Amino acid sequence: MHDVFETLNERGFVKQTTNAEQVARLLSEGQVTYYVGFDPTASSLHVGSLVPIMAMAHLQRAGHKPIAIIGGGTTMIGDPTDKTEMRPMLSQENIAANGKSILTQLQRYLNLDNAIADANDSQSVSKVGRFLNNADWLLSINYIEFLREIGKHFRVNEMIKAEGYRQRLERELGLSFLEFNYQLLQAYDYLCLFRAYGCRLQFGGDDQWGNILAGVDLVRRIEGARVHGLTFPLLTTASGTKMGKTAGGAVWLDAQRTSPYEFYQYWINTDDRDVSRFLAYFTFLPIDEVRRLGSLKDAAIREAKQVLAYETTRLAHGTAEADKAQAASRAAFGGGNLDEVAMPTSVIDANRLESGIPIMELFHEVGLANSRSEARRLVQQGGAYVNEKQYREIDTVISTNLLQDNTLLLRAGKKRYHRIITKEN
Repeated sequence: MHDVFETLNERGFVKQTTNAEQVARLLSEGQVTYYVGFDPTASSLHVGSLVPIMAMAHLQRAGHKPIAIIGGGTTMIGDPTDKTEMRPMLSQENIAANGKSILTQLQRYLNLDNAIADANDSQSVSKVGRFLNNADWLLSINYIEFLREIGKHFRVNEMIKAEGYRQRLERELGLSFLEFNYQLLQAYDYLCLFRAYGCRLQFGGDDQWGNILAGVDLVRRIEGARVHGLTFPLLTTASGTKMGKTAGGAVWLDAQRTSPYEFYQYWINTDDRDVSRFLAYFTFLPIDEVRRLGSLKDAAIREAKQVLAYETTRLAHGTAEADKAQAASRAAFGGGNLDEVAMPTSVIDANRLESGIPIMELFHEVGLANSRSEARRLVQQGGAYVNEKQYREIDTVISTNLLQDNTLLLRAGKKRYHRIITKEN
């Protein structure tokens, strides 16, 4: 089969593996069933989740079989890894609704069947991958039986050496017994997937290394089988910020939370130093083309950013939305008819604008500032523009005298735009 392990490696996905040579051999000898878990704590994944998603997609394209696990059971406990406090408890109804939304997002990248197989089915997954909810086997656990079968294989002195547990134990909040169970449950997931589907490879972020190793060891102890784990690097941008975070908040895969235009703009604004890495991670461009684009310098790097923005938006939202976002971006920065493109837009009653709207209120209302105080700072620091004119006075009132063809174009900073269209009652 295609050397997909080398593909993952050269594109930067591989941080740690249980045994690189054995994982490479496993993936080269035949079809492998592999899995990644996603905790449905929100109704959408964000761009930070694209690292595991893209890795899964590379393997599926190479002929391997993915299982995407929604942690309907584990989310009710909460993963303490990299968290300063306990996660809020979600209801089963909220978790199920979030999982349904996440499936829609995953299906843009992966060929997944959301039919739940019988847990006792010994057949491997079908040619397409599976979308499963670990609540289906975790919520029915008999606690005493679980402790006798699974808990006896874990040593507390070893568990607390895991980075996620250690950090929490060192903080004043500490680690609840509820959260302490998380590693056992994730390890049990791997055992269940091995038994039902012959799953032999688990992916996860590098902060999951301890939990992944626990699952590998549990399968070995109970089933006498060798399975593997692989982790991805935890991405930060060249400026040191967490991947997928902006001044306006997270960049979501849900078009209702982050519009295709805003999604496109996130990638077009990539730091020059990150372009090559992000092309390798977040597109399916051949690696030689990634290297060519990544080698561009100065003004020419704009071409690479446009390719990155277009390809990532096309994968997340489809070709039509990527075309609209690209047209909107070019119109905003190079001239064009903004009425015909996909820039984020709000409709405001003309009578309301006739009365006038304070500039801070308007920028906050359309999402160009997260609060009135942030809008105040934006104005005072010279970052607020209406129809490309800068406004620095916090008592500025925006009214109909600024309309151009019944439209206002707002800009926050250099690159965040929002269009307002008026309507008559």
